[in-house]
Amino acid sequence: MNLLVVKALLWALLLGPAAWLGFHVYELIYDPTPALGPLGADPVEYIVRFLGEWGLRILLLSLLLSTLARRLKKPVIIRVRRLVGLFAFAYVSAHLVGYVWLLAEARWGEIIADVFDRPYITVGLLGWVTLLPLAVTSTRGWQRKLGRNWKRLHQLVYVAVIAGVVHLFWLTKDGFEEVVVYALITALLLAERRFKGTRRT
Repeated sequence: MNLLVVKALLWALLLGPAAWLGFHVYELIYDPTPALGPLGADPVEYIVRFLGEWGLRILLLSLLLSTLARRLKKPVIIRVRRLVGLFAFAYVSAHLVGYVWLLAEARWGEIIADVFDRPYITVGLLGWVTLLPLAVTSTRGWQRKLGRNWKRLHQLVYVAVIAGVVHLFWLTKDGFEEVVVYALITALLLAERRFKGTRRT
């Protein structure tokens, strides 16, 4: 399949969750009926969590693409990984903005206190901070400038995905099944990489 077609399909698929959320936010704002909609009883909390979970899912997809490219010996798959990784960063950044402006209402004193007093906020911020340099240096130009250090820097993605799973675990009050699935997928992907490295030594 043509690479441009694949990228176009990925754009459509990865924009899908944001489009769904945007539609229901619009519906919530302009529909005066009091019936409980898909955003639940607390739409603000739902929106922030929705964005964070999709950021984690897409981040896991980016790791899976690397595994598939190596296992299937299809390096062309790597050419769409950057797009997926940038989408993951976009969703995680939207999650952070949602927390700051919707949940915390930009009360910066409380936000700073949360970072130091609430571990799930601390580890969530750590995940975003580790993704930031990866997004900035994701271009071929940066890859050429950094050389071998580019790959070393981009190993921070493992820190980001672990931080994302831990962040979600600490946020979850009941119904841990979904978090367990994310944790198992993360463990399998990291174990596969570890096994690959051991075989080469």
